[in-house]
Amino acid sequence: MESRALCIAAPPLGHLIALERWSGSAVVENLQGAGVKVVFEKEMGVVDFLLPNRSCVLYVSECDIIAGNAYKRKLVRFRNANSSSVQEVVVVERSHLSEQYFPSLQRFVVLELGLTLLPVSDQREAAQLLSQMVHSAGRDNPFRRRSVSRLYEPQLLLLLQQIPGVGEVKASSLLHSFSSLQELCGAGLPQLEALVGHAAAQQIHTFLHADLV
Repeated sequence: MESRALCIAAPPLGHLIALERWSGSAVVENLQGAGVKVVFEKEMGVVDFLLPNRSCVLYVSECDIIAGNAYKRKLVRFRNANSSSVQEVVVVERSHLSEQYFPSLQRFVVLELGLTLLPVSDQREAAQLLSQMVHSAGRDNPFRRRSVSRLYEPQLLLLLQQIPGVGEVKASSLLHSFSSLQELCGAGLPQLEALVGHAAAQQIHTFLHADLV
């Protein structure tokens, strides 16, 4: 049923469609408290929430993360289920229990799958985030893709700066030298060395090709 969400019309402004299992949750209660009208659907594939700006949201909880790698298969289905006309957003609970797993998850979601990842501390904060996205649906969506390449998103710039030996200058050089995420991941050591030097190139190549399973 992964394609089910694409058959559902985007909700009107001020509304949000939620998978029925979220009924009575802290997310929904806080959304309703913020003035968002929530409509429930029994089947939306792997999508948890659908917003007026046609953003599909998959929610990865703290329990999902610490339970194992099953959530990664769900993330892949989520990426494959939606068309280019839909913006896929992954909301992730980043808590003291899931913190140790977060860097690997972030790398998998952003670099491997090319999705937008938004961390939250709990369901209450998630509701605040979703509420902001619902109420800003009539304006420019800051999470929507601006071009075919996602390399210019600030989140990727920050992620690359987590690699040892890669600061803002080297990260910016990488983002402006490759036209797509796939091109960066496919770059050989000589290409990387020409931009950032031997040591940093080795670190970047290891980071991009590390085993994420």
